[in-house]
Amino acid sequence: MFDKLEDLLRRFEEIMNELNEPDVANNQERFRRLMKEQSDLTPLVEAYREYKKCSQDVEDSLAMLEEESDEDMREMLKEELSAAKKRIEELEQDMKVLLLPKDPNDDKNVIVEIRAGAGGDEAALFAAEIYRMYVHYAEGKRWKVETMEVEEIGIGGMKSVTFMITGAGAYSVMKYESGVHRVQRVPETESGGRIHTSTITVAVMPEAEEVDVQIDEKDIRIDVMRASGNGGQCVNTTDSAVRLTHYPTGIVVYSQTEKSQLQNKAKAFALLRAKLYDIECQKAHDAEAEARRSQIGTGDRSEKIRTYNFPQGRVTDHRINLTLYKLDKIMNGDIQEIIDACIAESQARKLSRLEEQ
Repeated sequence: MFDKLEDLLRRFEEIMNELNEPDVANNQERFRRLMKEQSDLTPLVEAYREYKKCSQDVEDSLAMLEEESDEDMREMLKEELSAAKKRIEELEQDMKVLLLPKDPNDDKNVIVEIRAGAGGDEAALFAAEIYRMYVHYAEGKRWKVETMEVEEIGIGGMKSVTFMITGAGAYSVMKYESGVHRVQRVPETESGGRIHTSTITVAVMPEAEEVDVQIDEKDIRIDVMRASGNGGQCVNTTDSAVRLTHYPTGIVVYSQTEKSQLQNKAKAFALLRAKLYDIECQKAHDAEAEARRSQIGTGDRSEKIRTYNFPQGRVTDHRINLTLYKLDKIMNGDIQEIIDACIAESQARKLSRLEEQ
């Protein structure tokens, strides 16, 4: 590990020198690439430099203890030695985590697709609430949310909604939300006061660039039509809605949220690219069965990951056996504690797997 850290430290210093060269400043593409590499390496380099300093402090304290006879001074040196050793242990763990292979999609924006499952109108209402939960969470992180496709029902629910979250590292945290979310509560329409269980599915896909996915125009049918909806000003009166059908996979995507046909077409293609890229990522995960077992859950969208129990005011994440009694806050977007726990568990599993090799 320390040989690799020394190599990365040397590389970091090379980058800093390169960034000061005049020809790099004039080359925007190279400058951006070096800045990105510098940003990625900075946390690890800072941890390693602090580790080296603490190691030197330990050596210095041990040497001074051998020569020091004053008891008060010896006691102070022992305290400094103990603090430095404890910090070294913490830094070793931090560096192991920072050295773990990074998901290449972690820095990407995400496209999130929420679909109502079992439970009829109650599932559609819950889908709308989960959508709002993610919007509040994204707004708290100053991320941009843009709706791409939505199918609403008259009572304020959503049969399905697809939206994009644009923000640094969005996929690195939102990817833990993929799966089946279950709600247990008494629906407003239930006269007998019985608790019903409904489900929705959440799919989180990294945004795919054109370089990630090549789409052959011969494989697509493009249909243009008038936007549909519940009436009112929000419905377009021109043929601006766009539907794409991808023949090889049978995927159909639809966009009508913009007034411009060109904008809807761009959104539809972005969604199609994300779906095709997601299929390729799933294939890669299936091929790396061992790697999948080191992740939180299986990554299977049919897996039940979380239960929201309204009568008890609790949320339980089944993958990490975490239960929190702050349902109202969570439904208002306060999901960071759950995501942090998922990240910690995922890192612990990967570290354990590395140590077994």
